[in-house]
Amino acid sequence: MARVTLKVVAAHAGVSYQTVSKVLNRQVRVSQETEARIFQAAEALGYRPNHRARSLRAQRSWALGYSWAPAPPDQANPILDQFLQSMLQAAERAGYYLLSFPPGLDRERQLASYRELIDTARVDGFILSNVEYDDPRVRFLLDQDAPFVAFGRSNPDWDFPFVDVDGEAGLRMTTEHLLSKGHRRIAALAWPEGSRVGANRLAGYLAAMMDAGLHPGEEWIARGEGNFEFGRAAARRWFARPPDQRPTAIVALNDPMAIGAMHAAREFGLGPGVDVAITGFDDAPLVQYLSPPLTSLRQPIWQIGQKVIELLVGIVEGTPLEETQILMPPRLVARGSSEGPVQ
Repeated sequence: MARVTLKVVAAHAGVSYQTVSKVLNRQVRVSQETEARIFQAAEALGYRPNHRARSLRAQRSWALGYSWAPAPPDQANPILDQFLQSMLQAAERAGYYLLSFPPGLDRERQLASYRELIDTARVDGFILSNVEYDDPRVRFLLDQDAPFVAFGRSNPDWDFPFVDVDGEAGLRMTTEHLLSKGHRRIAALAWPEGSRVGANRLAGYLAAMMDAGLHPGEEWIARGEGNFEFGRAAARRWFARPPDQRPTAIVALNDPMAIGAMHAAREFGLGPGVDVAITGFDDAPLVQYLSPPLTSLRQPIWQIGQKVIELLVGIVEGTPLEETQILMPPRLVARGSSEGPVQ
């Protein structure tokens, strides 16, 4: 079966093959009627672009590389799933493929993957996520002058394009929500001090407390792995105190820790949303079905995936960009778990 070429599509649509090429590659604007006629002709004829020839002409691979740390096999990661789906859609719309590659078990093997993809020109740019302080991937790509966009920030003195959630604004919003209900003994379930995201989110809690004239000591901040078990154990220690020394509210830097705190409250005969207010972060799909439903901060993950691809494609194609460092605020979704007592 003969291959359908641009010239065949052009003859069917009644335009030049140069116009067909530019419209399909989104390099020119034509009337809506002409554009519709070209896409209808391409679909009716079963046209498929010759990506090898396209890559040779443009000296590009039309692929964007992304590597991430996978979740444990027995745990779902709805945030990552949504981020991937959003990027896949945006990349396809821009005419690019998303190439995933192994994250590497150690720093050297990880950087070797990036080095090989750059040397072989198999991708036009990279997307990073789970970015931390002194992130070796960021430093390597900056030194290589390779196009990339990160979902997250790193060292303040490293200048690179990123899209990130404003976790500080989010925790400030949550803490102010609890303060407005009369809470003053508000504890925080946080990540270890070396966590870049954790430090950012905790700063919002501390700022809101201090603005209210409150100065929580270390006994009101528990640091550990952001999972259910840690949240439950830390909350149990707080609830074991005399009633007038317990927190009346707990902000958690993610949903699993908040759910752990809800379980701990029940073990001490306390009702979440009745005797103690508890909030989370991420607004995972199932938290609305807890009893009571969990108050949480919803990240604009879909919009972030779209914006990451938009920025990276703009950088790769040399399009002038208005801004390359973007912070997006989360949205507080207040539910029953934060209705606790006013004291």
